Amino acid sequence: MESTDKSKPILVTGASGYLASWIVKQLLDDGYIVHGTVRNKGNAEKFKHLFDLSEKSSGNFKVFEADLLKKGSYEDAMKGCEIVIHTASPFIISNIKDPEKELLKPAKEGTINVLTQASKIESVKRIVLTSSIVAIMGDSIDAQNLDNQTVNESHWNTTSSANHQPYPYSKTIAEKEAWKMAEQQEQWKLVVINPGFIMGPSLFKNGSGTSIEMMKNMGDGKFKTGVTKLWFGMVDVRDVARAHILAALNTGSSGRHIIVAENITFLNWANILRKHFGDKYPFPKSEMPKFLIWLIGPLFGLTRKYVSKNVGYKSFYDNSYSKSDLGLTYRPIEETIIDHFQQLIDDGLV
Repeated sequence: MESTDKSKPILVTGASGYLASWIVKQLLDDGYIVHGTVRNKGNAEKFKHLFDLSEKSSGNFKVFEADLLKKGSYEDAMKGCEIVIHTASPFIISNIKDPEKELLKPAKEGTINVLTQASKIESVKRIVLTSSIVAIMGDSIDAQNLDNQTVNESHWNTTSSANHQPYPYSKTIAEKEAWKMAEQQEQWKLVVINPGFIMGPSLFKNGSGTSIEMMKNMGDGKFKTGVTKLWFGMVDVRDVARAHILAALNTGSSGRHIIVAENITFLNWANILRKHFGDKYPFPKSEMPKFLIWLIGPLFGLTRKYVSKNVGYKSFYDNSYSKSDLGLTYRPIEETIIDHFQQLIDDGLV
């Protein structure tokens, strides 16, 4: 890894989020000055944990207010920064009423806003963008004609849209826009992180969020009658944070990076929980037949088109480039699941 001037701040957008908080913590622990943006500085309780982390570290944290859709709002936060880590983007996969307003516009225009501002700040040399594996593959059926049903960084999601899989579509169009803008200038270099389904402990007590809701549902009986037969790539939030930092500090790293520790199913996940926590909680023990999920899926926020194109189809992600280019090592997913569920127990959420 290249040596980085620790007198120059590193910007982390959306700093109070689940993943971004871990990025901030690891940078602070490494002794960096971190500029973090939040949507509302008046809501200090949402980012108090970041200042608590700063006090316990050798680094320093400063908060700035910025809005993804407000031009110029990132200027103050970005001044003097050589590195920008852009994590801020909406993560909504269910109960979406207006995809354009809730997902597509903030994802794409927010990326344009941040990268446009970077081009106006001469000190910025490197941008690390948080994308997703859903920008690489939309539906599991898309992987069926690939060798071993495995996707890599050369693939792009070509099947999602505003009406089908709007969240994957939002990540796809935002990342494509970022690469387009990167090619049109020579001031800064773009590196992209494409994480799988992020799990693991949070740095703040939080009763909401997709990963937390999914983990709660595994233990509160919602899936007691069975789970869907879906394959997906899971990864620890702490490893994803480290991937961002490696991409930021290693000037030799380049391109897109699939960040997935293991490819598992929901039943694999449930079995890990049962192995460690026993039968105290009603963890699912079986997989429901596809035809039944197709019938009742809409009651759980799953469209029938999604069920048709995903349930029962094996799909895997190749993480070898993240290991060779970033030097990233992954913790076992069993550790991730156990740590996450234990935190929910400790916080009284299950």
